[in-house]
Order: sequence, then C-alpha cells, then structure tokens
Amino acid sequence: MSDLYFIRHGPTHLKSMVGWSDVPADLSDEAKIERLCKYLPDNGKMISSDLKRARDTADALKLDHERLPDEANLREIHFGDWELKLFAEIEKTDHDRVFAFYDTPGQTSAPNGESWDGFCQRTDQAIDDLMNAYPEQALIIVVHFGVIVSQIQRAEGCGAKHAMRHKIDNFSLTHLRYSESGWTINKLNFSA
Repeated sequence: MSDLYFIRHGPTHLKSMVGWSDVPADLSDEAKIERLCKYLPDNGKMISSDLKRARDTADALKLDHERLPDEANLREIHFGDWELKLFAEIEKTDHDRVFAFYDTPGQTSAPNGESWDGFCQRTDQAIDDLMNAYPEQALIIVVHFGVIVSQIQRAEGCGAKHAMRHKIDNFSLTHLRYSESGWTINKLNFSA
C-alpha cells in the first residue's frame, strides 16, 4: 500500500500559462503552511519537482522527513511556445489549437510543448517509480496543479476533461492511497 500526500506549491500570482518556467512561489502565509503540516504523516519521505516554486514550498514545510532528490519528471506540463502567455493572447494566434488542448485533452499540445497524454505518461511513471522504490511508506510530494490532476485522473479512472474540472488550490493537500485493490481518494483539495 502507498499513501501519497500531494501538496500544490505556493502561489506564483501569475495569470499566464506557467509550466517549466522557474518562477518563485509566494511563501508568506506561514500560518497556512504550519496548519497544513498538521495533516501530514509523522514519518515517510518527501520529494518535490525540481522547479523553484515546488522546491521552496517543500523547504517551507520544515519537515524532518528524509528529503529525496528533486525530480524533473514531476514538473508541470510543458507549455512550449505558450509558456508565460495569457490565454487571450494565445487565442488570437492559435485559437483552434488552444481550444482543442482544453476541450479534448489528449494528443493536442502547445507548439514545442507537451500533450496531456504525454504528460500523464511521464508523471505516472515518476509516481510508479516512487511507489516501487518506497513501498509501504508515506510519500509527501510537493508538485504542480497538473501533476495532482493527472493522479486524480488515475485514481478516479475518468477522462482528462473530467479530471481537469477539479479545483486544486495552492497549499492544498490531496491524499491518495494505492493498494492491490486499487486507488482511493482520502482528501481532495483540502485546505488547512
């Protein structure tokens, strides 16, 4: 059995598409971070994406858990040429493609970016590798909106469009469990 405690990094306050850009998170809400820690297991391993906003959020938790090396395969989806652009800006030049990206997520990608299916394959493999390397241990995983939604999609056994409807707030906790009988969702977008 694997207990996976996904935490979404602190807010960036950017309204654009932020995937692989290494932007900082606002970690000023120390009270919220402290409250969140009360809902995390007392032992286990912690890992984060290698992007600054996730790494720094993991550091801000100040947990005594063993910290695993940052993992590039836990990065947000790669928005390619859409990176750091506003939706309205992209819509003007790439209308059909950006609507296909969100309305029928799967194989459509941003130019020079990553499709939802490719992204899920990458993140599923990273999570599977962690569960295999650390069986029966709690894993605290500090990552991005897309990574958490991709794992909710696995747990629910639903399509991408349905999974993307979930709201995942910054500093929220999503607790998934995987066992031989399958996935269960214990907490979803829980805010302390």
